[in-house]
Amino acid sequence: MKNSIKVQRASHDMTQADLAQKVGVSRQTINAMEKNKYVPSTVLSLKIATLFKKPVEDIFFLEAND
Repeated sequence: MKNSIKVQRASHDMTQADLAQKVGVSRQTINAMEKNKYVPSTVLSLKIATLFKKPVEDIFFLEAND
């Protein structure tokens, strides 16, 4: 699963630590998601989408080989 978390954070002038604090995870978790090394739970995905006021599909998406 790919995501646009880094792009969304930049457009909201937010650090990894800021986002992590707002959604209740560690900065390392945000970093791992941005590097596509960690697939977030549905609940975490929804928290992030809600925070950025975007549909989940605008932030998280499958690639052909996923």
